[in-house]
Amino acid sequence: MLAEPAALARPEADGAAPPVARGWRLPLVPLGIIALFLIVAIVAPLLGLPDPQEQSLRNRFKPPVWEGGGTWAHALGTDRLGRDLLSRIVWGSRISLAAGVLTVLLASAFGAAVGLTAGYYGGRVDAVLMRITDATMSFPVILLALILAVTVGPSFTNVVVAIAVILWARYARVIRGQVLTLMQLDFVAQARIAGAGAWRIITRHLLPNTLGTLLVLVTLQIGYVIIVEASLSFLGAGIPPPIPAWGSMNAEPRDFITSAWWASLFPGLPILLVVLAFNLLGDWPRDTLDPKLRQL
Repeated sequence: MLAEPAALARPEADGAAPPVARGWRLPLVPLGIIALFLIVAIVAPLLGLPDPQEQSLRNRFKPPVWEGGGTWAHALGTDRLGRDLLSRIVWGSRISLAAGVLTVLLASAFGAAVGLTAGYYGGRVDAVLMRITDATMSFPVILLALILAVTVGPSFTNVVVAIAVILWARYARVIRGQVLTLMQLDFVAQARIAGAGAWRIITRHLLPNTLGTLLVLVTLQIGYVIIVEASLSFLGAGIPPPIPAWGSMNAEPRDFITSAWWASLFPGLPILLVVLAFNLLGDWPRDTLDPKLRQL
């Protein structure tokens, strides 16, 4: 009997993890950033920070603590109305993260339902639903969300609904394409032969096989929604003042960016970090769930 090569018999012998184990390695840095902002948003009332809406023109444009004239009472400085930037950033994280998560949940649920229905029934149902989907996707997201937000009025609920009304089409298109592929496989035909109805086939067979793709889309789209919400707030059609929102916090001091740089820089950094973290996190389930990438 020929001896099996050690490298083939024990791929872990050289200290390297198997391909599957490498694929499941958690992205610690993105997870750490997201977890930090989530924890801060949850415990914001317990941090003892100043009221984010409290104004004091006497403390207008106070610099950060390490700059001349800065104090620990306002570690990151103040804005043009004397409001504490650190407190507004912390409380603004509740708005931005909640808007991102709720919008994506609404859009993904409705979009997945449309995609599953269109892919399963096909024919005229598929044609009608996909034409509606195509029409929705043809509009620029920010422009249509801006029109909807301005029409119904700026508020947290209206912003979430306005973005979700546009975003669902992306989920519908992707899920429908995957369902069309699944419908050609034997397990769907066997389920029909066994007497399974449409609802059972969709919920028990098609939906579970699309959850991996749905998870990747959801993770990637949260960061995108945060940018859209910040853009709407920056344009004055998002979260109305004086509620702290990262987008409006960037818009208010734009005329003083040379003299009070901290008032624009610090509210912009959380947007950069959170969106980058969600984008990096979205690559992880894609690489993990795709067997071709997992074997690399």
